[in-house]
Amino acid sequence: FYRFQACVYFASVFQAMSCGIHYLASVFMAVTPNFVCGIPGNVSSVLFYNSCKSSIEDIWTLWTSPENYVVVQLENGDIWELNQCSRSKREGSLDLTYEYKGNKSVFSCSDGFLYDDTKWKSTVVTQWDLVCDREWLAKLIQPTFMLGVLIGAVIFGDIADRLGRQRVIWFTSAGQFVFGIAVAFTFDYYSFVTVRFLLAMVSSGYLVVAFVYVTEFVGIKARTWASMHVHAFFAVGIMIVALVGFLVRTWWVYQIFLSIATLPFVLCCWMLPETPFWLLSEKRYEDAQKVINIMARWNKISAPSKVSELCSVQDDLGSDNDTSSTKKHNILDLFCNWHIARRTITVWLIWFTGSLGYYVFSLSSVSLGGNEYLNLFLIGAVELPCYIIACIGMDKLGRRNTLIPFLILSALICVSIMFIPQDFNILIILANMAGKFSIGVAFGLIYLYTAELYPTIVRSLAVGSGSMMCRVGSVVAPFCVYLRSVWIFMPLLLVGIMALLSGILTIMLPETLGKPLTNTLVEATEMGRSKKSCSGKTPPAHSGATLEKIEMFHQEALSAEK
Repeated sequence: FYRFQACVYFASVFQAMSCGIHYLASVFMAVTPNFVCGIPGNVSSVLFYNSCKSSIEDIWTLWTSPENYVVVQLENGDIWELNQCSRSKREGSLDLTYEYKGNKSVFSCSDGFLYDDTKWKSTVVTQWDLVCDREWLAKLIQPTFMLGVLIGAVIFGDIADRLGRQRVIWFTSAGQFVFGIAVAFTFDYYSFVTVRFLLAMVSSGYLVVAFVYVTEFVGIKARTWASMHVHAFFAVGIMIVALVGFLVRTWWVYQIFLSIATLPFVLCCWMLPETPFWLLSEKRYEDAQKVINIMARWNKISAPSKVSELCSVQDDLGSDNDTSSTKKHNILDLFCNWHIARRTITVWLIWFTGSLGYYVFSLSSVSLGGNEYLNLFLIGAVELPCYIIACIGMDKLGRRNTLIPFLILSALICVSIMFIPQDFNILIILANMAGKFSIGVAFGLIYLYTAELYPTIVRSLAVGSGSMMCRVGSVVAPFCVYLRSVWIFMPLLLVGIMALLSGILTIMLPETLGKPLTNTLVEATEMGRSKKSCSGKTPPAHSGATLEKIEMFHQEALSAEK
């Protein structure tokens, strides 16, 4: 992690902030404020319980529940009761009273709706009246975005392997800026959701490819720290959403400001080089040597590595592993026997739970009471130390011994929140921050742990399938948050149950700290069942220098797979 790696790393992860920005932008952009049916005429007076006002705008500070209604008297003398999704005209009464037992004629909200604009001047909900019978359209905004995240991760991950990391980073970075701005100028709900879906695809594609990109440039010793802290910049993006949401209260202006936040990277990302590992895999040896020479010059190394030497080592490794590489592996290999199948189910459950808990705590933060902008900012800020704790725990206690207590702790926190009185806003917010911290440690840890639990021949497949379960969790999370309307603690109960179950099942996983990576499914099956090392076979004799190069190349190749 010298000067060249530092420049490439911080330039790449800077754009990861935009992924955090767009993933959570809807928490303020799709807010549903207080509202009532539109008025069929000019108002002379407004009555809300015992308070008489001259306009409806004056009663929003008194509004406490969706069950409330407003009584208005028009200039022609008609008296109307305005509910959220209907309005009633009082028949035969000219007295302006709140309670009325006489005859009423019920009408639909054909004149639109009146919204409380004291907090937000405009949201997508107020722009296109996504309330009452159109409320379900508002609730689809975040799930459709997360569906785009799932599809984008699959598509751009594959394209990056075919066309290179550099081109995908260029395209997805430009795409985030272009689609981010385009969202602000959409003309109806359906164009809005479509452009947001495309924005989700490029955002997810960038995050996946950037993770691989920085991993392939950073050296082995700094790789765990570097890969974990890509997530930290995502958290900074969440904090930016809270800050911009506090300062800008019109949704399309808010969206433009969020999209401009990472414009500097879009202007300079074309200077980022292709990774030497991808160039070597494509047999573009001269281009790989050029990148290596640039790295050496930036890092002030007088004798850079020679591609010809690395290629000879790769050929030696390839000839030794021909028998294992001839067979093509598929998802069924993750269920080849009971031990591997049980491991796969547990790992998938942890990926799903981590993503579900991460987004439930994030998306619910604006509904905790108090200042919603400060709540979201703190929920993002609490992630920054959690990745440091995760790195320390992984190296000192082990992967499993760090994962188990934090999963169970997050379950206990979810349960404890249910017993906190709703008046104690500060205590509720602190408990939610603790829950986000705990699930964040587990979520950040599972990437590396999954790669170490599986052998080389299916390692990429295992991490990829786990990541897919993670995306499924992110799609389910918004629907889970909507269950607050059924019971306010339902989302926490579901996350708590999943976290507890994941924590208990993790006990059966083997510890991988300090153990060599396995190469075959037989070795992976034996991991944890025997005190002896799985790879106890003596390697063929090599000179010290050559053996060191093989080990270095092998580790680099594995990291590239991750």
